[in-house]
Amino acid sequence: MVTTDKRKKAPRRGARGTAKAAPRTGAKAAAPAPSPAAETEHLNLAQAEAAASAADGGGFVELGLSDVVMHAIKDAGYALPTPIQRQAIPLALNGRDLMGLAQTGTGKTAGFSIPIIERLLDGPHRTRALILTPTRELCQQVEEAFRKYGKYAGLTVVSVYGGVGYDIQVNALRDGVDVVVATPGRLIDHLEKQNVSFDDLEVLVLDEADRMLDMGFAPQIQRIVATIPPYRQTLLFSATMPPEVEALARKYLRKPVVVQVGRRSSAATTVQHYVYPVPKQRKAELLAELLKQKEMDSVLVFTRTKQGADRVVRHLESVGIEADALHADKSQSQRESALLRFKEGKTRVLVATDIAQRGLDISGISHVINYDVPQQAEDYVHRIGRTGRAAQTGDAYTFMCADEIAMVKTIERTINQEIPRRSVVGYDFGT
Repeated sequence: MVTTDKRKKAPRRGARGTAKAAPRTGAKAAAPAPSPAAETEHLNLAQAEAAASAADGGGFVELGLSDVVMHAIKDAGYALPTPIQRQAIPLALNGRDLMGLAQTGTGKTAGFSIPIIERLLDGPHRTRALILTPTRELCQQVEEAFRKYGKYAGLTVVSVYGGVGYDIQVNALRDGVDVVVATPGRLIDHLEKQNVSFDDLEVLVLDEADRMLDMGFAPQIQRIVATIPPYRQTLLFSATMPPEVEALARKYLRKPVVVQVGRRSSAATTVQHYVYPVPKQRKAELLAELLKQKEMDSVLVFTRTKQGADRVVRHLESVGIEADALHADKSQSQRESALLRFKEGKTRVLVATDIAQRGLDISGISHVINYDVPQQAEDYVHRIGRTGRAAQTGDAYTFMCADEIAMVKTIERTINQEIPRRSVVGYDFGT
């Protein structure tokens, strides 16, 4: 669904602070060559924490934000920025290109949406910011963040993705919006039909860049960037930094500052991990057995295939456990309905393919269960990042059949920790 805000007449209250975005120079001038990796600046967590501790309280108020944005942050119930926000926001406000690296659930979305809103205050009503995301779910999450933090800013935002009506998006884009949040494929369609122009674009965000490359969006990203003024601010955010993402950053960012929270490919420290050995044919039974535990009140289950997700849901329903499936074969309305029921606690179990490993901003997920061991170690990090978010704790269970042992060991090497084994009597494939 695409929605746009009516442009508000909220007053621009308060001083903007000293940290302002760098002014744009000629949009049509040739872009300077992207810097080599050696010129990339790194800002680690220790430096950021030391700078924050020198400030009084280290809260959002110390970041030089306007009253308009601070009012919205306060309404959202936030007082202290997360480490990635504390590092990224001042740099983005100063107009720097940056690469933000942090685990899922650490607040990367606010880390770029807040400074962009700040930059667009009092400016012309044109499309000045573009955020590219890999999935429609993440697209919706980013749009929601802009609405939440920009509720008093009088800005308009539209999300553009596949699976919904095309004409609604056309009308919204042609009417003109301040911020476009889009998936690459659908945005290419609109560019080809000249439904949107980025001649005045000032900020480009590549969100979840590693996932976009995993999904094969590199050619689409290149086509989109070719339509954008070369003199712009570019922000790249990612949970991991494989060589492909580093190459992407080298191509599109100018002398970026790297802000990093946590070790690359590290799992969230707020999550407890366990592996359950179980024969492949008994995984569904073990899942139903574990779901009898009272503490498992909000459970996200990952399967490898869409058919597998549907089979798990059918099995759970056959034993009296209500569950919903979330995968690419579901319509947009079905996916939104399943997510809403899960968020509201009407459905205790959501069974999903890796479409849900990124972009789900759902608080209070108590357990993530890898029904199938992910085929990429990095995917394990993203999956379990759905629980233990925002400093809460959570549990991650992985069902391991005999032919998945090697992949579990690869995951353990990647996250640099051994995952404890748990056996349930009668289910362990060694019994």
